[in-house]
Amino acid sequence: MGYFTDDFLRKLRNDININEVIGALRLETRRGTDLLRFHCPVCHRFHTATNPKTNLARCFDCKVNFNPIDLVMETTGSNFIDSVEFLKKQMNAPRTEG
Repeated sequence: MGYFTDDFLRKLRNDININEVIGALRLETRRGTDLLRFHCPVCHRFHTATNPKTNLARCFDCKVNFNPIDLVMETTGSNFIDSVEFLKKQMNAPRTEG
């Protein structure tokens, strides 16, 4: 724990779906036409969206962009290492089909 390769961090950032991270964090969500809107952990508003192409989330009110690691850190108040460990567990968790 504590040392992560650049490749591993890139994989966490790009391969763990941001929408799944939002679900794992149990953030309140609202479905738009094509967009998943989530409760911003910074300003607490819903003027947000996720972009599946870039795997990023954005709040348009406070103008903050989140990658999966950033979102975990901001939502849980965890440090970088603990947030990476959280996502590492998510990566290894069995996916349920539904």
